Amino acid sequence: MAVAFLLYVIAEVAAIWAVGSLVGVLGTIALLIAGAFVGSWLARREGGKAMRAFVTKAQSGRPADKELTDGMLIAVGGILIMVPGFVSDLLGLFVLLPPSRALVRRWWLRRAEKRAVRFANQRRGPVMVVDSEVVAEDPRPTTHPVIEGRIVEG
Repeated sequence: MAVAFLLYVIAEVAAIWAVGSLVGVLGTIALLIAGAFVGSWLARREGGKAMRAFVTKAQSGRPADKELTDGMLIAVGGILIMVPGFVSDLLGLFVLLPPSRALVRRWWLRRAEKRAVRFANQRRGPVMVVDSEVVAEDPRPTTHPVIEGRIVEG
């Protein structure tokens, strides 16, 4: 994690240095401020859309996992845009724009599902989930309190 943060800082400094060499100090500062304003406007607009979609789904009684994840990703994108720097602005825009946000959402949900199954396997023993049905459980007793029932996806 520390290496990734160090690489991010190096990339950010290099990007600011390159833009500063092209447009000057005042131009670089103006671009950073303009990026923050445009990004915050975009985050507010996309956040409002995600909130309306979430409320609509919740009122209809259907699962709103997509809308909830979109709201979280929009918040992350807004934070990335508010952090000064061009690399963070590009990452924030990538997360804020709907087509690329769909890619990030799919990746994020697959990752969360794998982590949830891994956590369940550590706490309860091996569990296999197929189409939201638990088909095999480890019958060994555990020392941890276990809530009986099924693992629910989504």
